[in-house]
Amino acid sequence: MRRLFPVPARTSADSSAETTAGEREAGARAAEDRAAEDRAAEDRAAGERTAEDRAAGERAAEDREWGLDELADAYAYPEPPHGPSGAFLRANMVSSLDGAAHHDGRSKPLSSDADMRIFGVLRGLADAVVVGAETVRLEGYRPARARKAFAERRAALGQAPAPAIAVVSASLDLDFSMPLFTEPPAPTIVITGAAAAAERIERARAAGAEVVFAGAGSSGRVDAAAVVTALAELGHTRLLTEGGPTLLAQFAAAGVLDELCLAVAPLVTAGDAKRIMDGAELGEPEQFTLDSVLEEAGFLFTRYRRIYQ
Repeated sequence: MRRLFPVPARTSADSSAETTAGEREAGARAAEDRAAEDRAAEDRAAGERTAEDRAAGERAAEDREWGLDELADAYAYPEPPHGPSGAFLRANMVSSLDGAAHHDGRSKPLSSDADMRIFGVLRGLADAVVVGAETVRLEGYRPARARKAFAERRAALGQAPAPAIAVVSASLDLDFSMPLFTEPPAPTIVITGAAAAAERIERARAAGAEVVFAGAGSSGRVDAAAVVTALAELGHTRLLTEGGPTLLAQFAAAGVLDELCLAVAPLVTAGDAKRIMDGAELGEPEQFTLDSVLEEAGFLFTRYRRIYQ
């Protein structure tokens, strides 16, 4: 894995390697002057970049396997983790080159080892993982587990050993015998609307789930903005959603999506698979800014932050 953006600091060795031996000999002094000017400009822009900073930049540019701590630092939530909604909601999705969010109904065929490492890291940083009921059914969701690699980091932030899973379902048409409900280290949260059947609410509670209501409208739909508010009120302010496309589109339409971590797979699928967001068109496109890009084996791991007007 290597970092493509932000562009790692260039070293004088990098610059000299791009020239021929004759050019190095003839223009050594000019090259040194240009390098000095570049370094001075870089120092002014970055504020006295240290030798350690440059070494870190060089290391980030290397094509190598990143450790979990290094990935966790790269994807750390802002502190405090509060967007305008009262929490910070990031999404993690994968897409093929031609825009498919899944193949044959599942996202796994588009994934890779590096993608799964980042998937695990993002879960390891979150207070709660928010997912739609259809994705739970299709992907066979299981509870998140506490991982030793993140234990110290989570304890320092006052987080539980493992993130809670929060399932969004207006109908509560869920299989409460799934391990997601029978084996979680912490109760799975079920977020529903006002029209959920009382019998299904009782079944959810009997299975040990914590039922949360988000949306009081007569339609019975779950209000996406209310989902974020409700989780924040439970103390879950570092939120991660893994989709699916319908839920992600609802978060975007509600204006509560703060960050999108999008893995672009070097694959094409054709067909009619959904995009990573599948819902009503926004009145005006939401603007995001590129925060970082990592690359491994042709996969691009991008991270975009929302720009608040």
